[in-house]
Amino acid sequence: MRTLIRRGRSNSLVELVFLVAIALFLALAVQAYAVKPYRIPSGSMEPTLTIGQRVIVDRLTHRLGSTPHVGDIVVFNPPAGADEERCGMAGQGEGTSSPCSLPVSQKAHETFIKRVVAVGGDTISIHEGHAIRNGKLAKEPFAASCGGGPDCNFPHAIKVPKGYVFMMGDNRGESDDSRFWGPVPVSWVIGKALVTYWPPDRIGTL
Repeated sequence: MRTLIRRGRSNSLVELVFLVAIALFLALAVQAYAVKPYRIPSGSMEPTLTIGQRVIVDRLTHRLGSTPHVGDIVVFNPPAGADEERCGMAGQGEGTSSPCSLPVSQKAHETFIKRVVAVGGDTISIHEGHAIRNGKLAKEPFAASCGGGPDCNFPHAIKVPKGYVFMMGDNRGESDDSRFWGPVPVSWVIGKALVTYWPPDRIGTL
C-alpha cells in the first residue's frame, strides 16, 4: 500500500510539472503570435496614453492580413534614424514646408506607438498640428495642442505611398513622427493597441 501511495504522489508531481510547462508554452505562444503587453515609454501620445501606462496589442489580426485604418493606435518599428528625425527624401521633413513622404529604407529594431492619421493613397498636410487628409481638416478631439512651433505646420501636401501608413502622436507638439521621418510600411506594423490595463484608473478600450 505504501508503495502505491508513493507512486501516486510521484505521478502527480510529474503531471503538475507537465501542466506547468504546457501553460508556460501556451502563454509564450500567445504573447508571440496573438497579443502582447507594451509599456508607454514617452509622452508623445498624451493625453490618450501617459508615460508608464500599459496597453494590450493585438498582433494576430495583423499577422492574418488586416491593415491599419485611420484612427487606429498601433505599435510598429520606425525607420532607422527616426530618433534623429531623418527623412528619406531631401527637402522634406523638419525645417521644410512638406512633411516627409518616404522614410529611409532600413527598419529600426525599437518599437514606437502612434496613431494612424493617413493611409496609402491619401494626401496629407499639417495645419497647427492637425492632419489635413485629402484636403479636409481631420476631426481629432484626442489631439493635444501643438503649441505653435515651427514643426506644427507643413502646408505643402504629400501623397502617402500605397502600402504605407502616416503616423502621428496625439501630443502634437512633443512627438517625433511621420512628419519628420516619413510614413511607415504596413509590413513594419506589429499590431493594434486594443485596451489599456494599467494603472487601474485608466483601464479601458482604445
